[in-house]
Amino acid sequence: MFRSEKPANTNMNKPMEPANPGKINSIMEGTSIEGEIRSDSNIRIDGRVKGTVNAKGRVIVGQSGVIEGEVICQSSDIEGTVIGKINCQDLLSLKATAKLQGDINTKKLAIEPGAVFTGNCSMAGGVVKEMDPTRLQTAPRAEQPAQAAR
Repeated sequence: MFRSEKPANTNMNKPMEPANPGKINSIMEGTSIEGEIRSDSNIRIDGRVKGTVNAKGRVIVGQSGVIEGEVICQSSDIEGTVIGKINCQDLLSLKATAKLQGDINTKKLAIEPGAVFTGNCSMAGGVVKEMDPTRLQTAPRAEQPAQAAR
């Protein structure tokens, strides 16, 4: 009897997507920026950024791209260099050419062979801390059965 012209809302369980998912901001090779970058969509960095990159979408760091500072994003593909913290809500992907020095906080992490990562990683609330090499040498050993006297 009463019919709605609007389709039923089927997006209730979809994750939040960036406001402009098809648009990509691009910082080209040869460009250097110092300060904070905020984006409601995706961003690709092939130049140098010193500061904070905050994107509601995907952050892509190309092979020639360098970020010195903090990255806050939905997801990220790293092919270049990042020196600083990465806070990624979904998937962080370190490609074979990636060099990352800093701490990671992400839900999912993919590291290709050849990628270099130095730092700490926290996934879903758990923090993996660097091992202290001196503790490895002084750690108590399990009891060994007594050997027969010679």
